[in-house]
Amino acid sequence: MNNNCDIKNFALADQGRERIEWALTEMPVLNAIHDRFAKQRPLAGARLSACLHITTETANLVRTLKAGGAEPVLCASNPLSTQDDVAAALVQHYRIPTFAIRGEDGSTYYRHIAKALDHRPQLTMDDGADLVSELHKNRGDLLAGMIGGTEETTTGVIRLRAMAADGALKFPVIAVNDAMTKHLFDNRYGTGQSTLDGIIRATNILLAGKTFTVAGYGWCGRGIAMRAKGHGAQVVITEVDPLRALEAAMDGFRVMPMVEAAACSDFIITATGNKHVLDHAHFEVIKDGCVIANSGHFNVEINIPALEKLALTKHRPRTGVEAYQLKNGRIVRLLAEGRLVNLAAAEGHPATVMDMSFANQALSIAYLWEQGRNLEHAVHPVPVDIDRQVAVMKLAAMRLGIDSLNPEQRAYLASWKEGT
Repeated sequence: MNNNCDIKNFALADQGRERIEWALTEMPVLNAIHDRFAKQRPLAGARLSACLHITTETANLVRTLKAGGAEPVLCASNPLSTQDDVAAALVQHYRIPTFAIRGEDGSTYYRHIAKALDHRPQLTMDDGADLVSELHKNRGDLLAGMIGGTEETTTGVIRLRAMAADGALKFPVIAVNDAMTKHLFDNRYGTGQSTLDGIIRATNILLAGKTFTVAGYGWCGRGIAMRAKGHGAQVVITEVDPLRALEAAMDGFRVMPMVEAAACSDFIITATGNKHVLDHAHFEVIKDGCVIANSGHFNVEINIPALEKLALTKHRPRTGVEAYQLKNGRIVRLLAEGRLVNLAAAEGHPATVMDMSFANQALSIAYLWEQGRNLEHAVHPVPVDIDRQVAVMKLAAMRLGIDSLNPEQRAYLASWKEGT
C-alpha cells in the first residue's frame, strides 16, 4: 500500500475500464450530470472521501464528481464487494486514489478507511456509515473541516439517526437512501434482481417450486419477494412490523414467525438491517439443505458464530458456498460468508437503477458543497427538487412523456370551494 492506492493487480485495469464504459451506457442521467459538471465545475476544490462498493457504477459516480472539480479518494464499504479490475482502472486510467482489495481482512478494511480519512475530507460519501463512524470515533481532529456527507443505505441512515439523536453527529448528512428515486427503484428493483442473481450464480439451484423465505418486507424485501415469486417460488415473509406483515399477506405471500419458516424453507434471505435475524433457535429447527443468505448491509443478520458452534464440520462445495453439517445431521448452506449476496456472489445492482441513485448522490454532494455550512448537524432528506429533477431526467432518457396540469386543474386542486 502507498499513499495513492492499495489494489490487487494493475494488469486488470484495461478490463475494468471496458466494464466501466459498458455500465455507463445504462446510466444516461449520471452521464448528463457528468457533462454538466465538467462545464460548471460545482465541486471545484472539494476534498471528498468515499466509502462505497467498488463497482463499475460507483466508478462512474466518482468520475462524475472528479469532472465537477472534486478531489476524491475511494475505499471499499464491504470486503467482498470490490471488483478488482474496477479498482485497478480507477487508479491507472482515471487517476483516482483507491484503497480496496476483494476479500481484504478486517484490519485491512479499516486501514483503508484510515487512508481515505488521511485525505482530510470536507465531504464524505458512505454506504453503511463506517466512514462517518470512524471519523467521529477516531479522527475527531478532522471534524472542524467537515462540511457534510451523504449516506446510501438504510442501515447507514439508521446508524446516523442514532448518532444525531445522541447529539454525536457533528456535521449534516443527506439520506440519499430515502430519496423516492432511490428507494422505490434501487431498493426494490435493483435489490430484487441482483439478490436473485447472486443466489442463482452461487448455487445454480432451480427456484421454481421451492419455499423461499424473505426476512423483512421493506423495499428491499418487497423486491426480493417479487422476483422470487416470478421464478415460481412459494414465498414466505417474516416480519416484526404488523403493518408490513399485513401488507405482505395482502400482496399474496404467506406470513409466519421465523422459527416456523426455518423448518420448512429451502431458501432464507435476510433483508432487515438488524442483527441475528437468523439465530441459534432457528438453526436448531432449520430444514435440511436450506440455503441461507443476507441481502441486508452487514454480515450480522445471520448469527454466524452461533451457526459455527452448532456445526460439526464445514466445507466449501462451490465458490461462495459454505456447507455446515450440524450436530443433528442437517446441512445448512451459507452464501457469501453472510455478506451482501448480490455483491459478493454477483455484480450488484444493474446500472439502470444505480443511475438514479448515483445521480442523487452527485447532486446532493454539489448541494452540500454549496449549502452544507448552513445546515443543522442532523440527517436531512434529499431536497425535493433534486429528487424530481432525477425523475424528469430519467423519464427523458427513457423517452417517456407525461401530462402536465392545465391552469383550470391547478386552480381546482388549490381551492376548497368546489365540491360535489
